[in-house]
Amino acid sequence: MQQSDAFWNVTAPVGEQGQSLGGDLTCDVAIVGGGFTGLRAALMLAEAGTDCALFEAGDIANGASGRSGGQVNPMLPVPKPDDLRAAVGPKYFETLAEAALRSADDLFELVERYQIQCEARQKGWLRADHCEAARRVSQENAKLWNKLGATFEFVGRDDVTRMTGAQGYASGTVNTRGGAVQPLALTRGLDRVARAAGAKIFSHAPVGKLRREGDHWILAVNGHRVAARTVIIATNGYTDDLVPGLKRTLLPLTSIQIATEPLDADRLGPLCPEGHTISDTRRLIMYCRREPGGQFIYGGMGYRTPTGGIGGWSWLLKDAPRIFPSLKGVKWAYRWGGTVALTPDRVPHLFEPQSGLICGLGYNGRGVAMSLVMGREMARRALGAATEDLPFPVSSMKPYAFRDPQV
Repeated sequence: MQQSDAFWNVTAPVGEQGQSLGGDLTCDVAIVGGGFTGLRAALMLAEAGTDCALFEAGDIANGASGRSGGQVNPMLPVPKPDDLRAAVGPKYFETLAEAALRSADDLFELVERYQIQCEARQKGWLRADHCEAARRVSQENAKLWNKLGATFEFVGRDDVTRMTGAQGYASGTVNTRGGAVQPLALTRGLDRVARAAGAKIFSHAPVGKLRREGDHWILAVNGHRVAARTVIIATNGYTDDLVPGLKRTLLPLTSIQIATEPLDADRLGPLCPEGHTISDTRRLIMYCRREPGGQFIYGGMGYRTPTGGIGGWSWLLKDAPRIFPSLKGVKWAYRWGGTVALTPDRVPHLFEPQSGLICGLGYNGRGVAMSLVMGREMARRALGAATEDLPFPVSSMKPYAFRDPQV
C-alpha cells in the first residue's frame, strides 16, 4: 500500500498554477483558507464585484476539502430536530434545518451551473443500522426529519445487502438527495471559477499574524502586509492560533481512508451497484463508496501518532473485508487521512469576535455540503447581510470542554 498517497490525486484534473504574493496588498475582503468554505466565499464575493483575496498556507485543497470522503450528505449530524432546536434556538431552527436539507441540491446545482468536472452524482446516501436498537432510533428520527422536508426512505436487511454488498446490518435509511463528488476535483474547480470571476487566490501564503489597525485588518503574509476591511476565517479542522480562542472551540479528529486498485467484475459487482454512498450507525463509523473506475474506497476514524503521523490503518484493513465479503484478499493501493472538526452541539458555528472578522467552521464530518453553505453565508455577511438574515446564529466563542487547553 502506498503511504499517504490520496486516491483523489490520481483522478483529479490538474489544478490552477498558484499565484504568489509579491508585495503588499490592499483589498476589501481577505479570506484565510483555500478549501470548500473559502473558495465558495471567494466566488460569491468576486461575482458581486468585491475585491477579495484568498490566502492558503499550502496548496489549494491541501486540507480536508481535498482529502475528504467526498460524500454529499444533506443532514446535520444531530439525531433529532429537537436537538437542533436546542442548539440554535427557535429563531434559527427552521432556517438552518432548511439550509442543511437543501445543501446537497445546492451543491449539485452549483456544479452544473459552472460545469465543474468532479464526477458529481446524486444517487442517494444509505445509512446502515448496525443493530435493531439503531434501526428503531434511525427510523423514528428520519420520520421527524421527513416532516421538515427530508427525503428519507426505509429499507430492510435484505435491501441493505443488495444495495451495498455489506453483511450484518439490520436495516437502513436512504436519503435520496445525497450523493458524491470527487472532492479534490471539486475544490480545484471552485478555485478555477473563482479566479475567472476575479478573485485573487494565493497558495503557499500562510497568514502569520492578524491585527486591527484603524478601520482595517492587517494580515502578515510571507513578509508582506495585507490590509482588508473584512476578514473571513475558513480553516475548519486546521484552525490555529491566528484568532485567539477560535481553535479551542473545536475538537479535531483524524479521518482516514483506503482505496483498492480497480476490482474485477466478481468483486466489484456486489459493492454499491446502484451508486449510493454508504455510512453506518456504529460509534466508530465506517463510510464507503464505489468509484467510476472500479475502485472501492473505505473510510473510518484514525488517530494522530506522537510524531504527527497518522495511525489506525490496521483496524480499517480488518473491518472492510469483515463487512464486505467480496473485499477479502483485495490489494489496497492507497491510504490517506485528514482532519475533521467537531463542535459540542454537532452544529457548524459562525463567530464574529470583532467587527469585520467572520469565522465559520465546525462541520462535524458533514463538510462537503455544509461548508459550501457556510462559505456562501459568510460572503453574504461580508457583503452587508444582517445577522438575522443568515441561517446560522452568530455565537459567542466557548472552548470545547473535552479539548486539552494546552493544545
